[in-house]
Amino acid sequence: MKKLILGLLTALFLSGCISLVEKSGQVLDGTAFAEKKTASYTARKKDGAAADMEILQLRDKAGESSILVSLNRYPAMKLRGSMPDTDGEFQFRALEYLGGSVSGWNEYTLELSGTGKLLLGENEAVLSIPSPPEPVRISGGRIHRFDTRITGNDALTSLNNRRERIVTLTGWMGGREEAPKGLSRRDFEKYWKPLLFPEMVSNKKRPQNWRQEGDLWARAEDIRWNTSYTERIFPEELWQVRNTGTLLRDWEEALSWIYLEYEWENIMELLSAEIVLKREK
Repeated sequence: MKKLILGLLTALFLSGCISLVEKSGQVLDGTAFAEKKTASYTARKKDGAAADMEILQLRDKAGESSILVSLNRYPAMKLRGSMPDTDGEFQFRALEYLGGSVSGWNEYTLELSGTGKLLLGENEAVLSIPSPPEPVRISGGRIHRFDTRITGNDALTSLNNRRERIVTLTGWMGGREEAPKGLSRRDFEKYWKPLLFPEMVSNKKRPQNWRQEGDLWARAEDIRWNTSYTERIFPEELWQVRNTGTLLRDWEEALSWIYLEYEWENIMELLSAEIVLKREK
């Protein structure tokens, strides 16, 4: 039964139905009824189609209220904050992440420090985040890998180690002169996979001169890695990560996470302007 449920949820992840998977997972672990939605606000596309952004006002069983900000373009991420005060200022609490792959998914809560502004009216809300919140630490999380579920300190260690690698990777990616910004996740994968893993793509997709005379190779994870290419292209702190296949596992199991970290500055730039949302409930 567990394998069947995992298979169904993974299929939903791959079809882009992250919110449905999240709700299904919450039912399974008992958190689905921990909070009640008391209000919702949306900012819609010009054609009136699906919302670009949603802000939920939630109340937990203890009676404490909070807000949850989500963006359609980045469905794996939600930003949680305190209820705004009389001036509209709120405190960031956490980034809540849920992202999947063919083998399962990662969930984590990344504590944030910073403030934003949310003015709540009878019929609309106005959001602006002038200064990006600062990440503090991953304080909770779970990993689902096939039929294995990793929780507690083991999950925290694994998730924090993965985050450290992803931050290093995306820092290097974003610092490259030709690094594109504002890509969809599909285009992001299409652009970066041949550069990161030329061994894993067809000849026509590989970078020019990625393989040179005298290159050295090493086998890991049943793949022959061009270690000389690694040293020519990547910073030293990523050499072992790529040559051992760890970077490939991160890519396969946490692509949405890598994409989110890479796009973080763009997300914050988007949220820095005043955004008007219409109250739906």
